[in-house]
Amino acid sequence: MREWVFRWRGYVLVPTAALVVLVCRPTPGSFALGLAIAVFGEMLRMWGVGYSGTTTRERQVVAPQLVTAGPYAYVRNPLYLGNFITATGFLVVGSGDLSWVTRLALTLLMVLSYTTVYGLIIPLEEEYLGRTFGQVYFDYQRAVPRLIPRFSPYARRRGFFDWRVIKTAEIHTLILFLVMVSLMAARLLMELRVWELILRG
Repeated sequence: MREWVFRWRGYVLVPTAALVVLVCRPTPGSFALGLAIAVFGEMLRMWGVGYSGTTTRERQVVAPQLVTAGPYAYVRNPLYLGNFITATGFLVVGSGDLSWVTRLALTLLMVLSYTTVYGLIIPLEEEYLGRTFGQVYFDYQRAVPRLIPRFSPYARRRGFFDWRVIKTAEIHTLILFLVMVSLMAARLLMELRVWELILRG
């Protein structure tokens, strides 16, 4: 089960995102605030991908080296944290004019979805890293939290940032990000009745 979820980790959360788009009712304020949060999450992802490389797109757990520099010096799973922050941002975007009941239901669904998916694949990755890197990883694991960043960077930092990786390893996520922004922007225009004004000329 864990291996299957890891293999399809880029798709298993899409239904939750689609539901948010389907029921969203953004306002200018919620759009601006939520987009800022979502952009922050995606920037964190890109920072992490620049250090971890193209292995982030593999269908099975693999790590040619243990990266402990960049965002990995503060948190062990910056990509997953970035994903959650981005999802929270889009939830804020879409929650503008929703009832509190709908907001609560969407929030609980998102938390449940992400907790289930990452609750399965993070231990799978940790087991692999422990087998592969041994004590070096266990020292890092004890010092750096899973998802809540520490304030000071890990002392024994390894790895370097490569912008070239972003173009290959992150392009699909960036496209999905832009699709979400476009769909929610279109919904905002609908809520503001801008399309009606445009069509009336």
